[in-house]
Amino acid sequence: MTKSILLVGVGGQGTILASKLLTTGLMEAGYDVKMSEIHGMSQRGGSVSSQVRYGEKVCSPVIEIGGADILVSFEKMEALRWLEYLKPEGKIVYNNYRMDSMPVLTGKAEYKEKEIEAELERLDATILNAADKAVELGNAKVMNIILLGALVKSMELDNIDWETIIRDNVKEKFIDININAFNEGKNLVSEEAMSVN
Repeated sequence: MTKSILLVGVGGQGTILASKLLTTGLMEAGYDVKMSEIHGMSQRGGSVSSQVRYGEKVCSPVIEIGGADILVSFEKMEALRWLEYLKPEGKIVYNNYRMDSMPVLTGKAEYKEKEIEAELERLDATILNAADKAVELGNAKVMNIILLGALVKSMELDNIDWETIIRDNVKEKFIDININAFNEGKNLVSEEAMSVN
């Protein structure tokens, strides 16, 4: 059975790196994996999405509307923007983080934070403060790896050797902090689950 993961964010958040690590791990675990990326205006704070589909045999890399098993959003407005792609029973993991896109920065669009939060609170979502946790760890840029850890835990993909995947694909001086970030992301999902029960 094919599973579909949609990762979304704003240019500069590391969405593509997280999806590449995810794809590498799934392939090494023996899954057939297809990935497609839409960069948009990623260099200018535009919307970025990456679609990862895995299973025994995956025919298409594209997730159709209503087809994602999980939506992982690196920024809260992006969670709302891509919501129609989620299955009715799908999971949402979103980063409680605001990053203004170019239309907001130039005044062509308004960031309606209260409306976005009200809409997302109605959903069965795991809300993470990955940006704060990344700063606590000592590097704001590992926010994406925290979210990757949260995704892995949410999708029950713990049986893959993620530590080796990170070691093999991250610059040597950043290996330890990325492994710590990944484990923090997994822990945040566990804490979230415990607080609900």
